[in-house]
Amino acid sequence: MYSKLSTSLVAELIGTFALVFIGAGAAALGQHPVGIALAFGFVIVSFAYSFGHISGAHLNPAVTLGVWVSGKIETTRAFAYMLVQIVGATIGAFALRYVLGGVGTGLGMTRLAQALDVHGTPLTITPAMGVIIEAILTFFLVNAVMNAGISGKATIPGGLAIGLTLSFAILMGLPLTGASLNPARSIGPAIAAGNYDDLWVFLAGPAVGGLVAGLLYKGFFEERT
Repeated sequence: MYSKLSTSLVAELIGTFALVFIGAGAAALGQHPVGIALAFGFVIVSFAYSFGHISGAHLNPAVTLGVWVSGKIETTRAFAYMLVQIVGATIGAFALRYVLGGVGTGLGMTRLAQALDVHGTPLTITPAMGVIIEAILTFFLVNAVMNAGISGKATIPGGLAIGLTLSFAILMGLPLTGASLNPARSIGPAIAAGNYDDLWVFLAGPAVGGLVAGLLYKGFFEERT
């Protein structure tokens, strides 16, 4: 008989593998931004209902950090979740590397980019700007997790609200940072491609956003009995 923790860890590993293989895979194949956003969003919705009752379907260390700081998961379990999420994402990225014939596609890596403003002028995204963008977008995501998923009070199913939040965040952030919102999602392709440029941005930004959302939920939005 497997323990509840080991079952949860397997669920987190499989879900994070899928998130990178499908979502980052869509990016690596050059899909339209709407298609990339929907690929990530659909994976979240699917696994929220497949594994939500098993592990909570965090699939993201920033989500786990938010849940941890709000007191909804114990420290040992949170650490184990984050570890297997990174492992799952890395396996997913290496699977992409294999099926796409190498690293020529970039494996859907998240990068600080140059986007064009409304006047067609290049806009350089600095690391500091990247951290802010990632923190804000991750805050929206973890806020949805806490208030639509953890609280169980949402008027629409929590998994749908979370998936939609991830999709709209990616639509805005994709041309700027690649819209990681998830340290594991950035670590996996970086390891598989052997490219760690600005990786710290995609660790720090989501961590800050997740922690702020978790603290806000604990201190302000959580219903007191």
